Amino acid sequence: MSKKRAAQLRALINRHSELYYQQDDPEISDAEFDAYLVELRELERAHPELIVPDSPTLRPGGAASSTFASVTHDVVMLSLDNAFSNEELAAWGVRISKLVAEPIAYVGEPKLDGLAISLLYENGRLARAATRGDGVTGEDVTANVATIKSIPAKLVGKNLPTRFEVRGEVFMPLDAFAALNYRQGELGERLFANPRNAAAGSLRQKDSAVTATRELDFYAYQLGARTGGPELTSHHATLEWLQKLGFPVNSHIEQLTRITEVTEFCARVLEQRHALGYEIDGAVIKVDDLAQRAEMGTTSKAPRWAIAFKFPPEEKTSKVLEITVSIGRTGRVTPFARFDPVLVGGSTVAVATLHNEDEVARKDVRVGDTVTVRKAGDVIPEVVGPILSQRPKNARQWKFPANCPSCGTKLVRLDGESDHHCINIECPEQRVQRISYFASRPALDIEGLGEERVRQFVDAGLLVDVGDIYALDKQRLLPLERMAEKSVDNLLAAISQSKTRGLARVLVGLGVRHLGPTAAMAVARTFGSLDALVAADQETLTGIDGVGPVIAQSVAGFFALPANKKVLDKLRAAKLDLTAPKATSGAGGALDGKTFVLTGTLAHWTREQAQGEIESRGGKVTSSVSARTSYVVVGESPGSKLAKAEGLGVEILDDQSFGALLDNS
Repeated sequence: MSKKRAAQLRALINRHSELYYQQDDPEISDAEFDAYLVELRELERAHPELIVPDSPTLRPGGAASSTFASVTHDVVMLSLDNAFSNEELAAWGVRISKLVAEPIAYVGEPKLDGLAISLLYENGRLARAATRGDGVTGEDVTANVATIKSIPAKLVGKNLPTRFEVRGEVFMPLDAFAALNYRQGELGERLFANPRNAAAGSLRQKDSAVTATRELDFYAYQLGARTGGPELTSHHATLEWLQKLGFPVNSHIEQLTRITEVTEFCARVLEQRHALGYEIDGAVIKVDDLAQRAEMGTTSKAPRWAIAFKFPPEEKTSKVLEITVSIGRTGRVTPFARFDPVLVGGSTVAVATLHNEDEVARKDVRVGDTVTVRKAGDVIPEVVGPILSQRPKNARQWKFPANCPSCGTKLVRLDGESDHHCINIECPEQRVQRISYFASRPALDIEGLGEERVRQFVDAGLLVDVGDIYALDKQRLLPLERMAEKSVDNLLAAISQSKTRGLARVLVGLGVRHLGPTAAMAVARTFGSLDALVAADQETLTGIDGVGPVIAQSVAGFFALPANKKVLDKLRAAKLDLTAPKATSGAGGALDGKTFVLTGTLAHWTREQAQGEIESRGGKVTSSVSARTSYVVVGESPGSKLAKAEGLGVEILDDQSFGALLDNS
């Protein structure tokens, strides 16, 4: 049985290795591939007689493609052993500590999910670039690598080696990946599954002019063989030297002195995973002292002095059980797939969006398909696409429904739009979604009034629109299922508290089309009250910074509808705070001329409150970081804006320093 399973695993690994390394078209996720390798390694460890000379566990990579000329590396490009838990990381630390006499210091760095590359320089000029391939033989991709702006073609400096090799990772930033897939979609071409495959596919283009359009980037992380140059005794000193020569080096690399610091570093990198602007799948830990590395040596596949700490997978495969649609608060119809639950990105996922009719058709997802599911952090899970080789023979193409599943109204798709809409404003499902959104955290933040409870109240005839929330009372709520006295008291207290949120969040909660939180804040602070806003004409609205003709028309049209006027009357009668502090006009504010960008969750302010504090002092809040940005205010779980700010040298404020700035201004 063990012999048969080992043979099966070798065949699976070889097949998927070819798809991954040579065709850049994987059928399974990295996590599933790793699981096959781990299982085979454990089998071989328990039964050494099963080890064969060409076992995948003995190879550092995949075979080189035949598309390019082959290159034999001066020094073998090994891969890394993996650790999947703190316990495995600690065990590695114990193992290597027994190989040397002196204490060990480490260097930690994010593990980029890209393509390993070898750069050979002769007399200060780039002479050759090669992929890792199988570790011994790679592909000559010099012409394509020469188009990557961050890789120096000529080095400037003293005491340069006459010949030396630099190793690093070619990757595609997330913004570039999104732009590439958008262009691919517009042209009707195949979309790339992830940035790693996009980078690999771009680097293997026969025409280097195509590679030049792909916005690839590079970080150096290792020095290979060299002749001449300065004496280097540590890894961190090597990286500093490479940086002086003009090679980009990751700014998140840290020196670490104990294995406990190593685990803390890995946890920090995991926390920052979605704020870097590029994909990583783990952290790499290396012994810093080069002499200790030499003592530790290598296996046939990996150095003993380094290990990759792999993060929880963010892509998995699963079987589609059902494809159906949901109706949003504006009537937009969104198709989604239900599939066998899988653990992705640290949470169990059983539903993922398919976006719209065109996306379903383009991806051709069908019931019964095995699909790749992706989830990055808190991002809504999506179906990347089906694995066609595993499609059942009887799988039928899915057709978009003609009528709304909630109210039966014929669905409408306007010319030039990708979405279908249910145009019946009395649609029960739209009503549930509108009220749920009004009660959600970005709007009135009514704790305890989630979608399930809203649906219960709508079905009971207690809620028709958002104004009815403030007419709920104990007498009508107590008879309902799952509404004990304490639950009712807590809900009514949360509803009462929501009355103080202010005009901007009420505007967000009303769901005026095109009016997002930033524009809602601008509108609220311009007029100062709901009554003044309702009385404003479209021309006045268009004059507000950040409010164009489309938003102005939508806002004016919303307040002109009789049904919406009735809702506003209910909110006034319930004594909601429908005012906002007016923005400072003209110069003279303490923050006049200063531009801020907000990212992450702030501890002491909502996004709208922070923006209001800034604007009341004459400052301005924008959505993107540039060289003209004055400050980036960073909260918990910041996005890629933090990495961009660090790269541009923009001043970064945490909660405490932001509060001090407000106090002093």
